[in-house]
Amino acid sequence: MKLNFWQQYPLVKDDLQIVNQLIAKKIEVNDPKLKSALLQMANNGGKYLRPALLLLFSKENSTTIADERLLKLAASIEVLHTATLIHDDIIDDSPKRRGQVSIQSAFGKDIAVYAGDLLFTVFFDLIADALYASPYLKVNAQMMRQILNGEIGQMNARFDTEQSFLTYLRNINGKTAAIFSLACQEGAYFSEADRRQVALAKRIGQNIGLSFQMLDDILDYSDGKNLNKPVMEDLATGVYSLPLLMVLQEHKAELMPYLAKKEQMTAADMEAVKQLVLKYGGGTKAKALAEKFIQKALDQTSQLPASQKRDLLEKLIKRLLKKTN
Repeated sequence: MKLNFWQQYPLVKDDLQIVNQLIAKKIEVNDPKLKSALLQMANNGGKYLRPALLLLFSKENSTTIADERLLKLAASIEVLHTATLIHDDIIDDSPKRRGQVSIQSAFGKDIAVYAGDLLFTVFFDLIADALYASPYLKVNAQMMRQILNGEIGQMNARFDTEQSFLTYLRNINGKTAAIFSLACQEGAYFSEADRRQVALAKRIGQNIGLSFQMLDDILDYSDGKNLNKPVMEDLATGVYSLPLLMVLQEHKAELMPYLAKKEQMTAADMEAVKQLVLKYGGGTKAKALAEKFIQKALDQTSQLPASQKRDLLEKLIKRLLKKTN
């Protein structure tokens, strides 16, 4: 697991190592193919940003290990996120995930579906243990519905050249920002923060998640170097991400000859769309908007009590800007 990112952050690094071990223990299965698929996904893992946020909101100036409940909740957040990635790759027929061959490409869609489903059962197992008789069982259920609604909304907006920015924002608020938001508010709630602080944590997580997705959208219109996913993948599947939406209505006449082809677009067509988006500043406009949401998150974080936790949160939020540099 790629936890080297956290070595410079002692406030959470030991906790995340335990979270990693807990997940590895939970995904043990007898079927060799399914086990290989799950291990591949775990070993190709990201930076554990979402569980780190949960743990940060549950800490003050302490480097002691979090309690068992918080570790299980942190693990549940990462497991749920991973399950949604596997299912996304199946829907998009994506050949890569995090720079490696995707589960569905390496093992077939049947194994990928089972892997995603198994991770959902692990998620339910973890939150059932951690949230027995807690109102956050319902909060988790509501968040899962929000994720699904975001995914369904994105599916319904495929190839829609009339898609509004509001529709885009609503969809990414569900499919991406919901997990960030849950991680932050859950960490704050179980650290016994007051209601105002929990609500603030939820808003911080939402703005981090929105900016995270916007910056990820911009990468689709980059040169593709050092990326962990194929470029133009969203466009190929009819998902019109932020840079395209920022210029689509004003320059529709030039873009429509390509977009009208929908699934029949060639690589050359997609490259032409990319160049038009860049020509008219779609990437620049998208980054400026993402930076506004990042600044919102920073402004909200400044309202937290002064602590090592707040300092680290600010550093992490600022590092988001490096995603497109």
